[in-house]
Amino acid sequence: MHERFRRFARRSAEIVGSAEMFLAACAAIVLWAVLGPRYNYSDTWQLVINTATTIITFLMVFMIQNTQNRDARAIQLKLDELIRAVKGARTEMVRLEELSDEELCALTGDFEKLRARLAAAGQGPRIPAEPPAHRPRPGATGEAE
Repeated sequence: MHERFRRFARRSAEIVGSAEMFLAACAAIVLWAVLGPRYNYSDTWQLVINTATTIITFLMVFMIQNTQNRDARAIQLKLDELIRAVKGARTEMVRLEELSDEELCALTGDFEKLRARLAAAGQGPRIPAEPPAHRPRPGATGEAE
């Protein structure tokens, strides 16, 4: 059953995420709006779109969440494999997603210190304290150059 649902959810997510389905949804909304005057913009006319969109959204949440969970697991496994394969990498970094928020914050602090130490030694990327100010290209604002 799980395998069938996985295949169904994956295929459904691909289909629903297509440009054709987006256009079909837009066409359905246009059709619904065009039918408004015919049904005197009745409560039933409004209920049709509300009910349809609610049901579709409700079902899609589960299918999309299934595919996202699977993709996230696969990415984590790939990253774990890379960590294990790189000589000198800290293998305790494997399965970080299972740490508590406090443990992740502590680890983030450790990496900030390491990055600062490497930058001070002239190694690794230098990260500015503030991002550079955005400077528009000459003529981009419509002003004369």
